[in-house]
Formats: sequence, C-alpha cells, structure tokens
Amino acid sequence: MSAGSSRVCVRMVGHKMEESYSETLKEQMSIVEMPLSDPPLCISCCPVNGDLLVGCKNKLVMFRLKYLVINHNLTVLDFERSLILHIDNLIPADVAFCAGHIAITTELDVLILKLELVQQSADRSEQCAQSVSTLEKPVDGGVKDEGPSTHTSQPELDEFIICQKPVELLGEESKLCEIPVTLESTELSTEGTKRFQVQYLLFRRFTPDQSPFGFCEETKLHSVQLLPMYRTGSSVTAHEETENERELLSLFCFFSLPHVGYLYSLGKLVELISTYQYSEKSEQAVLTPQFLHVITSENLQCFTVRCSAAAARDEDPYIDTTVKACPPVALDVCTLRMQLFIGPRAICHFKNHIILLTQADTEDITERRKPTRKMLFRKADSIKSRTNSESEPGWNLYIINTVSTIQLYREMVDYSRTYENVKTESCIHLLSEAHLLVRAAIMDPSFLKSDEKEELLRAFRESCAFLGDCYSRFDTKDYHLALPYYRMSGLSMTEVLKRLVSEGDEAQTYERGFIFYLTHSLNEDLNEELSKESANKVLQIFCLADPVQLPHILCSPCMTKVCPLTAVKFLQKVEKMMPSVVLTLTKAFMALKMGDLTMYAHEMDSYKETVLACGFIGQPKLLRQRKEGIVIPTEFAVHLKEMQPGLLVAAAVALHENSKMELEEADTFFKILCSNSENTVPQLLVDFWEALLVVCSQEEILQELLLRVTFQYVWRISKQRLPETKPLKTTEDLVNSCNHFGLIFPWVTSIMSAGSPSDKDCCEDISKLQSLLCSQSINITSALPVLEPLAEAGHVGLAIRVLCSTRLGKYEEAIEQLLERCPDAAVLYAQHELKGDNRAVWWNKLLPELCKRARLTGNDHPVLISSLKETLSVVAMELELRDFLSLLPEDGTAAFFLPHLLHCSRRKLLT
Repeated sequence: MSAGSSRVCVRMVGHKMEESYSETLKEQMSIVEMPLSDPPLCISCCPVNGDLLVGCKNKLVMFRLKYLVINHNLTVLDFERSLILHIDNLIPADVAFCAGHIAITTELDVLILKLELVQQSADRSEQCAQSVSTLEKPVDGGVKDEGPSTHTSQPELDEFIICQKPVELLGEESKLCEIPVTLESTELSTEGTKRFQVQYLLFRRFTPDQSPFGFCEETKLHSVQLLPMYRTGSSVTAHEETENERELLSLFCFFSLPHVGYLYSLGKLVELISTYQYSEKSEQAVLTPQFLHVITSENLQCFTVRCSAAAARDEDPYIDTTVKACPPVALDVCTLRMQLFIGPRAICHFKNHIILLTQADTEDITERRKPTRKMLFRKADSIKSRTNSESEPGWNLYIINTVSTIQLYREMVDYSRTYENVKTESCIHLLSEAHLLVRAAIMDPSFLKSDEKEELLRAFRESCAFLGDCYSRFDTKDYHLALPYYRMSGLSMTEVLKRLVSEGDEAQTYERGFIFYLTHSLNEDLNEELSKESANKVLQIFCLADPVQLPHILCSPCMTKVCPLTAVKFLQKVEKMMPSVVLTLTKAFMALKMGDLTMYAHEMDSYKETVLACGFIGQPKLLRQRKEGIVIPTEFAVHLKEMQPGLLVAAAVALHENSKMELEEADTFFKILCSNSENTVPQLLVDFWEALLVVCSQEEILQELLLRVTFQYVWRISKQRLPETKPLKTTEDLVNSCNHFGLIFPWVTSIMSAGSPSDKDCCEDISKLQSLLCSQSINITSALPVLEPLAEAGHVGLAIRVLCSTRLGKYEEAIEQLLERCPDAAVLYAQHELKGDNRAVWWNKLLPELCKRARLTGNDHPVLISSLKETLSVVAMELELRDFLSLLPEDGTAAFFLPHLLHCSRRKLLT
C-alpha cells in the first residue's frame, strides 16, 4: 500500500488494510488497482450492490464489492475477484451488469445472461468439478451460421462482409445461440462461497443496414444498459411507511442501433416493450426510469419510456382491474424535447442532471467510432483513443438540469387541453404520459424523503381524475377504465358528478364510460350518501342512458335520499317497455317509503309469493344493504318481517342458494332485523335454517345447519323457553317436506306418554328434536356434545339417550336404559330396532334381563311380566327347541314357561 500524495493513496485489491491502515490515511482518497491478465475492453458497475464486471477478449471478470471494518469509526471498500465467465470467440464491445444480470454487445449481437445461485454439493471435489456451466450442443432447428463462421478469421474471405440472418431468441430459446459460457470461480472455497450457473435470457443478432446505394458500414450497437427499478416507495397507498432497504422489483435492458433503440423487460418473461425510431443517426443514449436521452450529431433528444408501467404490473399483477389501472406498456412512445447542441460526443445521467460532452469540430470523429469491414466482432486492437486529445480544440462539458417532474407534468396537462374539446385519443395519450411520469417519480426509492412527496401524490391523484374524465367523456373502446381511475383519484361520486354533469342541460348526452362508472359505484356498498338533488340527477341520467338499470340503482345505499315519487314515475315509464319482478318489487319498496300501503299491496299482489321470493335474487339490496361492512336490513325487510315472514324467509333461502347471502351473513341479518343480541337466536332465524334444510344439498352446510337447529332446540328445552314468534313450520310440516326430519318412532312416543306434564311445555321443540334424531341425516357423534344438557331431563332425556345409543349401534346399552327407566317401551323398542343382524339381542340381552328383573320383583311388576311373555313369544319363534330350553331359568315356574315351550315344539314339528 502506497501512501502516494497526502490526498491520495494507491493500494492493490485484496490488500490487508487492517495491518497497515493508519488514522492519518482515513482522510485520503484510495485508488484500488485490479490486475488483469488481458487488456480491459469495457467495464460496468452494478447499481444494486456495487460489484464490477470487466470485459476482456473472450471473457468477463467479476469483482465482488466488500466492506472492511477497520475499527468502529472506519469502514473501507475493497474488491475481490470472484468469478470469470469464459466466452469463446467473443470480443465484447460493451457490457452492462446489474443484480446478477449481464448484457453483452458486440457490433451486431446482444446476449443477456443471468447468474443463478445453485445449491452446494456435499462433495467438495464434485462441486469444484461442476463449478462451470457449459452449453450443450444445439438441437436441430437451432440458429446455425449459413456459410463459414464469423468467429474465425479467414484470409481468403477478407474481401467479403459475411452477414448472418437477423435472429431474436427469448427465454429458453436463447440457449440455441451457439455461444458457450463457462464459469470459473476464483474465490477461496469456503462454506459461504456462492456457486453460480448461467441462464440465457435473450440473444439478438442484427444485420448491417443495406440500401440500393451500397452497404452501410456504420451499423453497430451502442449504449447497452440495464436499468433496475425498486419496490420501496412505489406503493401510492403505502407512502407513509419509512424507507427500508431497496428491493429490486423490475429490470430493463436497453440497447441501440444508429437509427433504432430497443427496450426489453427482463422479468418472468423477457419481452420487447418499446422500439424507438430516431430522426437521425444516434451517437449514444442513456435510459432513466422516466426518460430516454439520445444524442445525435447535432441534437439532444428526449423520449418517454414505459418502465414505470411495466414495473407497476410486476409489483401488482392485478393492477388492471376495476379497482386500479395503469396506462398500457404498449402505449406508443413520444418525443418530448429536441435540443440543439454542436457536436455531442458522450452523455450520462445523475439524478436530475444530464452531463453532456461536446466537441465543436463535428468533422473530427474518433477512431473508436470507425467500424471494421473484415469482422463483425470488434477486435481488441480496433478500440483506440485519441493520442493527441490535449491539443484538440472545442471540447465543452455541459451539466443540464432536467425539468422537475411536477413542472413537466403541468406542461403536459396544459398541452392536453388543446385536444379536450375534439375528444381524440391524443388527449388520453398525453394524460397517460403525464400519469406515467408521476408514477415513475413515486416509484423512485428517494420518493419517501423527497420534498415534493405530497405534491407528487396530489399530482398522481389529479392525473387519475383527468384520465377518468377522458374515459367518461370520450367514446372509446377502453371506456371501462373510467372506474379504476376515478377510484385512484380519491374523488367522491358527488365530485365526479359535478365534473361531468352540466347544470340545467337537459339535452346533455352521457358516454358509456360515465354510465359504467356510475353503475359500478352505485351497485357497490359505498359509504357515500348522495344529496337529494344529486340522487334525482342520477335517476334522470339512467332514465335517458340505461333505463334497465333503474331498479338496481334505486336500491343503492347512495340513493337513500332520492324522491320516491319521482322514482315511481320513472319506474312506471320503464315498466311499460320492460316489466319485471325486480321492477315490481322496487315499486313496492318506493311505495313503502312514501307510506302508500295501498300501492304496496297492489304491487305485491302482481305475482305469486314464490315468484316474488325469486325476484329478490335479481336485487338482494331490496332486503339488505351494507354500511361500513355491517349488514343492515332495509325498510322492506322490516315490513315483511311483520306482515309476510314466510316470504322473507323464502327470499333469504333463495339468496343463499344462489350465492347472494352467506350463512353467517344471514345470521347477522336476522338478528339485527329481530333486534336480538349476538348470543340469542330469533325464531325467524330458526325458521330460515329449517327452510334451508329442505333445499340444501351441500353436505358440509347441511351438517352445520343440523347442528345449529339441534343446539337451538336443546337450548330452549333445557331453559324451558318458548319461541318469541310462532314457528312457520310444525314438526309434521318438516316431516312431510324435509328428508332430514323422520317419523317419530313408536317407542319414543311410548316413553314420552309416560313423561311428566313439564315435558309438554316445549312439546314442539321436543318433537322436532326427536324427529331430527329419528332420521339418518345428522352426524350423531358431532351432535353428542350439543345434546349433553338434556342427559338428565326426565323422559325427554331418556328418549334422546336411547336414540343416540341406537344410532351408535349400542342396542344392549339402550335396552338397559329402557328397562331401568321405562320398561313399558322395552318390547316396543325391541320390535322396532332389533331386526336382521341385531335379532340375537332379544335372547342374549333382553330375555335374560327380563327374567332377572322379574325374579327380583315377582308378580308385583305386571309390566315386566307382560314384557317377558312377549319376549318369550318372539324368542320361541326364532330359536330351536334345545336352544330355547337352555335360555329358560332353572328355578322358573313350569306353568309360566310351558306354553312357550309347546309353541316352540309345535313350530318345529310343522317345519
């Protein structure tokens, strides 16, 4: 490390500065020397991480930027040579390097590569052996040279210019370019060493311009550039967040021929997004997120770019919806300015400055711009610098401040007004350019700390409003964009109406974009409530432009203050042309608002109740609306609850079955409608569940409904609560109309007949619950926890427990419960349930239990004796005489059992 002068020190890359760096040297500027085995031809620095890429003949050398901490007060930069890309027979004229992406140009070829990290192999030797990535032989149909290779000098062809066909290969196809790339890692192998492989992104080959007057020798590529755009600061809605580490969002590649420039997007798809045609031969170009600056022999030209449009879609793939929009990437580019300079030679860009180098003597052209005829790939010795540059007069350096984004935006908006009255696409184009200009400024990472932050956000919203105006006023195929642009502008519906509707102009016409915006805004649950004047104006607009939408518009929460009498008059006009159930229901709704019950009854009598119920499917907002996300029943729903609850429930069922109302939403709707708290369930909601069980076919929802009604029945039975209103359906109605309610078993009826009078207080809920359990629909395992509160509820609980045991296949347990609590029903239960494979329970469980209990009670329990006789009669018919005899108790009375033995014996003789 050499101290050099007191202001500058020179050191070798990789030098151990920890040992030699002193406090006196920390104020010096360091020059880092990087030794190369071949002369450098071009260089590029990665704008994301600061790594360097040096282009040499047949190879590219990558130097990784390192931060070395000398002490807690001082950190210095250093580089480490980390990777060499060997590219045979390629002499790079220029390179660009950004975020692992490499763009290489020769005079007529462009190759874009991406370095991808690969997982390290456990075997270090294998990893070293595979640390290169080579291209396989091209498959048939690949790009092949027609004629001798241009990569090899052939003296006998010196007098010819060899042109290959123009080629553009994107993505995976670019592997067929026949340019093999080999990677050589030069870092010390450690556990943290990164290993790469090459992915081909793009290959493009051009041919020299040809004309009838001869061959153009000056056709060659220049100004290759990779432009990154970052995620930080790009979100218009999240601009209050603090600035974090920049995250790469999108990457673009630009390169240019003398008369044409090309801009590609390097995302998930590699695609050409813009082509630039220059009015004269270009010398150099520089790309920024907002502009493309191009110098020619006499001009500095400025073009618009589409980087912000493409990056916005990378950030939000769903940007082109009814909520958000952005001008298309395919929008034609514009020339913004053309400024005269004498002899521009070089250009670069920094923030809002353009640095321009010019030479007054325009005829003096450097040797670097002279092409070679013999080879289309630039040789190292063809790149020369001026040897006597100090003596050349006329060199000038200009630093040009670009116009601020806000000022240029204002100019473009003002200029667009010249096209406003003629309603042409030019107005939309200019405003789209202005919008993209502001969007690009907002997507800049420095936006969050910019002094113009609030002004840029206002300009963004204003540009959205202007675009919304254009798409609303003009007859354009993209009229639907009025909606998302107005939404992004933050304008209320009232403000939009003031912008577009002329006061007192009855003959005003309205374009599709404005009607589209109004229709969608009114059909959504906005919190904005229009004034009476604005609501009536909207009514008038739709009567002229789209009368079919009138019933739906009137049901919007925004139209609450509309004059119902005026609305009815408009509806009557529409009804003469296009009558419908929805229109009739809307008229009835307006009649309710006016308090005209006679008109209401007349309209409701126009159709049958089933037709009316289905009519609500066409416009659910007749029954319920949303405010701030909360479901609010309408006046119509309140009236139906009092006067026609059956129609209300049928309408709610129709809405649910047509995916217009979710189950949870229906719960909230009925609870609010009936003024119940969250913890109590109104009878009208239970009616809705029962009605939904009749038509529901989805198993998951079906089980949910069965559990809900079961829980409600159990809760009311256990609390001895009666429903606050009369249920719409009785148990008999449900059994007749719904497969999920079954006929109540005789033995259940027998149990209940022996119950106490208190069991009859909730007889309807009890019978519905028993009917539900007598069917095979409900999942009994899931229902057991819900039924637990009735476990000790007298005969009701006994019937429920036995039903559950039976559904679970526990017949012996059910018989024990019956014999213990209600022996009268035991034989009835056996006759109903013990069939088929379960008949053995008669003699294996029921007969022994009856004998045992009869022995203990003697003749004091006539029910047991009667049950025992019936059981013996059944068993005598089923078993062989020997088996039957073995079941009889040894101490039994012969006179009691003898008739059954004789009966069994006679059956044997008959068979």
